[in-house]
Parts: sequence; structure tokens; C-alpha cells
Amino acid sequence: MLVQLALKQVLIMQSEEQDFEQSLMSKKNKALHNDCLELYENTIFHLNLTIECMHGKRSCSPFDAQTWLSTAHTNIQTCPTAASELNAVDFKVSKLSNNVTEMISNSLAINMDFLKQNANNIHQTANGGSKVFPSWVSSSDRKLLMTSSSSIKADLVVAKDGSGNFRNIQDAINEAAKRESKTRFVIYVKKGTYVENIKVDVNNEYIMLVGDGKTNTTITAVEGYKFIARDISIINTAGPAKGQAVALRSSSDMSVFYRCSIVGYQDTLYVPTQRQFYTKCSIYGTIDFIFGDAAVVIQSCNIYARKPLQGQANMITAQGRDDVHKNSAISILNCRIKAAPDLKPNVDKVATYLGRPWKKYARVGVMYTFLDTLVNPKGWSPWNSSDFALDTLYYGEYKNYGPGSSISGRVKWHTFHALKSTYEVFQFTADALFSGPILMPTTDVSISTGLRSLS
Repeated sequence: MLVQLALKQVLIMQSEEQDFEQSLMSKKNKALHNDCLELYENTIFHLNLTIECMHGKRSCSPFDAQTWLSTAHTNIQTCPTAASELNAVDFKVSKLSNNVTEMISNSLAINMDFLKQNANNIHQTANGGSKVFPSWVSSSDRKLLMTSSSSIKADLVVAKDGSGNFRNIQDAINEAAKRESKTRFVIYVKKGTYVENIKVDVNNEYIMLVGDGKTNTTITAVEGYKFIARDISIINTAGPAKGQAVALRSSSDMSVFYRCSIVGYQDTLYVPTQRQFYTKCSIYGTIDFIFGDAAVVIQSCNIYARKPLQGQANMITAQGRDDVHKNSAISILNCRIKAAPDLKPNVDKVATYLGRPWKKYARVGVMYTFLDTLVNPKGWSPWNSSDFALDTLYYGEYKNYGPGSSISGRVKWHTFHALKSTYEVFQFTADALFSGPILMPTTDVSISTGLRSLS
């Protein structure tokens, strides 16, 4: 009933926003208007998914519903937050926004209780090694990810020189959206620099972009279900003086990024919502360069801090969990955190932190990861020298190594954790973030989380 009522309210908000269009004057307000309309449309989509799930009209779990409710909550919050951050004082934000946020927040709390009641006990463990991909990656998709690119049969080819079906990536994506059967659709992108702002809409599902590692582009928004990118370089060429400059924004549920380079300075990788997996990627940036409120696992990746403007400090993460019942977190697992070439000569002059809290319940885990000398001994930073979220965040580290890994000098906040128990570690694994809470046994056991072979 709560979700259905929230849906009705969002439909009203959407109608109100459409009516506001004629009164918009500035370019900034018009951009905000378009963003808000898109956010409302996305919210309606995910609330409908949740209702279908609860009525048994689609194959899904209560944890799927929790993911979609978390997405809807973030979307509704994003519109007024963006208006405030852009100081758009004359931009009209719906008066229903706070009510809808509260309804979805209550829905999250109720559904989380269902999740806890129905959680499965772990009775035994598997003997296998590390999981390369999450369990929801199908065997056919694993084959596409692991086989040589020359062996992949593409549905469409993009080439700047005209040797493919299209010269632009967006044209190929738009063509894929026309298909009736939403099965895996492979677009091969030949090497080249594609100066495009690429968007994959929420209804354009199962898209896979395959490059050769030398394909430079910017992906503005990925929202289609189960998006995959492989061997693509995603770059925002704006320098550190340009401030926020996202290279990749992904809200694709159950998405995979494999052997991709994601390059920028401030706000490089924006992961607002949903479940996302990055492996064997390279991620470059300066301030808050992995940020958002998704349930995201970054595994076996190279994370490079770059040289910021003089007087600035590097912040690797800025996690955006703003409701205690959301299933979101940033998990950095079996990675390498190092200085990029432009920072190496200046490592002693630039403070680099593992993260700072963007929202009240920020949650980040760094495990089995090499931390080079660039990491400040305190490890973590407050938000702009304030005490915001220091009593409510959750930061954890476990079995990291390297010259920057010592926790003896870490922040003394009671919300920073040197992870020790099985449960504390498990909450940051792909199993927990992508599949849901599990009631842990009373005795400490080794569990199949993909961690064993990493230790």
C-alpha cells in the first residue's frame, strides 16, 4: 500500500514538473527540469517493478525490491539536492517530495524486516576459489567476457572510418533499442576517439559494448538492465580546474565493467543506484572520484589518485547512503591504490584519503588491497572539516597491505572499524551486496565469498 501510494504521488510530481516547463527561463533551470523529469520517469519504472515483484508478477526476490526501492528513494532526493547545490532558488521543486521520500523510506524499513526474517542460514561452505563474476552473470555472458574479442560475434559494429554499421556509438545504441526481443545485444566499437555523450535508456536492456582498449569516449548515463562494457576507455578530458566532471554515470542494475579504463579528475565515476560490479578496471581521479549510492563492488582493479589543484586533497570515495535501510555500499576488494604518474613527484605534498562521507550513513569497505605511500595515515577524512556523519557512517578495513595500510594512525572515530568477524567482512562481499542479508552462524566459519584465494 505504501509503495502504491508513493507511485501515485510521483505521477502527480511528474505532471507538475511537465506543467512547469513554460515558466522556465534560464538554461540551468531547463537542464534541471529535464533531469527531474527523467528522475521521476525512472522512479515510476522502479516502483512499478517493486509492485510487480510483491504481487508475484515477475521473478524476483525481496532483495531485488529493496534495491529498486533504494533507487526510487535516491532519485526523489536527487532533484531537490541538485537544485540546492546549483543554487537554483527560483526552480520549483514539488511540495510532495518530502512525503514521497518518507513513504519510500518507510517501505525500505518494512521490507528490510521481511529480508531479515527470511534470511538463509549458512550451513556449509564451498571449497572453491575466488569468484571472478557475481552469481547473476549468466554462463553465456561469462563466455562473452572471457573469450577473445575476435571470437565474439557482434550484432552491430561501430567504426570511425566507416567500415562498420555506424560511425557513432549512440547511433548503434539507438538502433539496438528498436529490437523487440530484449536479449544480449553486442556492439563492437573499433579503436578510435568517439567524442560523444552516450546514453543507454532504462528500457534498452542487455546491451554489451566491446572495444579493444583504445576506444575513448564519455558515457553520460547507463540505465538499461544488465549493461556490460568490456575493453573500453571512458574518459572525461576536463582538467582539475573544471571541477566536477563525470566520465561515467551508471545506474544499470546488475551491470559489469570488465577491463575498462575510467579516467577523470573530480567525480570520475558516479554510481548513483543499483547493483554494479567492476573488475580488472583502472580508475583515475582526484576528489570524490568514486561516488554515489549504489551497491558497488570494485574488485581486482587499479585505482590511481591524480594530482589535484594546489591546496586540494584527494578523496577516493564519497559514498551517498542516506537511509540506514538501504542496501548500498562501496566495496574495494583485492585492488591496488597507487599514485598516477602526475602525482608521483608530488605524493608528499598532497594528502590522499580513502574517503569522506557524502551522506549520513556512508558505508565503505577496503579489503585485501595494496595501499601505497600516498594514503594518509589517518586513512579517512571528515566532510569539509565538519563532524557530519561521524557518528553514523561505517568505514572498514581488512587485511590490506603495503606502506599505506597500517591502521595504527587511523581516525579514532567509533564508526571506523578494523574488521575482524566473519559477518563484518561478509557485508562487503558481492554475495551480501548483490544477494541480500544472511543470518550468520554463531561460530566463526570460513564462508564462500570469493575472499579465500585473495588472502
